[in-house]
Amino acid sequence: MTTNSASPKPNDSQQRLKVAAIVTIAILAILCLVLVVNLVSKNRTAKELTFELSETEQLKADLEKQYYEALSELEEMRGSNEELNALIETQKGELTQQKEKIEALLRDSRNLDKARSELKTLKAQVEQYLAEINQLREENAQLTEQNTYLTDENSNLQTNLDSARYANQELSAAKASLVSVNEQLEQERSVLSKKVNVASVIKVNNLEATGLKLKGTGKATEKKYAKNVEQLQVCFTTTANEVAEQGVEVFHVRIINPLGETMAVEGLGSGVFTNNKTGDQVRYTKAKEVDYDQKTQDLCIVWAPNQPFQEGNYEIEVYNKGYLAGATTLSLK
Repeated sequence: MTTNSASPKPNDSQQRLKVAAIVTIAILAILCLVLVVNLVSKNRTAKELTFELSETEQLKADLEKQYYEALSELEEMRGSNEELNALIETQKGELTQQKEKIEALLRDSRNLDKARSELKTLKAQVEQYLAEINQLREENAQLTEQNTYLTDENSNLQTNLDSARYANQELSAAKASLVSVNEQLEQERSVLSKKVNVASVIKVNNLEATGLKLKGTGKATEKKYAKNVEQLQVCFTTTANEVAEQGVEVFHVRIINPLGETMAVEGLGSGVFTNNKTGDQVRYTKAKEVDYDQKTQDLCIVWAPNQPFQEGNYEIEVYNKGYLAGATTLSLK
């Protein structure tokens, strides 16, 4: 018995191998394509990350550069003016706050645009600060110039004041000297006037005092006993004095009783005169006016007080121009 079995043909085997190879190649191609796509995607992502990282670093570098350059410029503006230095410190603090704000934005790549905007703001802020400082420096310079001008003016005024004060001191010294001279002249004039006044005093001679009693006929007789005396008569002779001016002269007569009291009754012509030698106020008994012509004249006064006289010694003084011109005594028993 014969058995017929089919054997694979060589062509079929080759065909299957070809199909398998094609499938394998296709699969490998697909895998390669997938790998290529993934590789391209990763490369693009890496490039994007690299770009973002690079821009972030650049922005950080720009931030650091602008910040420290700004600090350096602000420090260069510092001087001796306290107001200016305080402003610089304030500005530096504000710049630090702005820098910290930008650094916070740079920590997230999604904030790069905002960080760039804030960086521009920082730059504009620095420019504004520098402009403010320059303006303040110009104002300070103007104030310094004005202060210098005012200082010079004050110095000139002080110089003028010192000159005026010196001139015033000289005038005061001259005035004091003039016052001193005037006082000295016044003293000399007063002394001279006093001397002239003393020289012009009209002395009296023949000064006599007499006790009198009236008779029934009205005629007066001389009495030496106090109980009989009703009035006193004082007579004297003026001397010729060419220094004394012609005109009315007044002679003050003082009658001093034994008790040392000036006999005076205002109603009978008594009063007070100034003793020019002592400056004291002195009471007088009676005054006698005369039209003096620089020649000798005989004068008398009568004192009748309508009261009894005491026993004892009476002093009689005659004054002219406030100076003693003569004196005598009278004794009544």
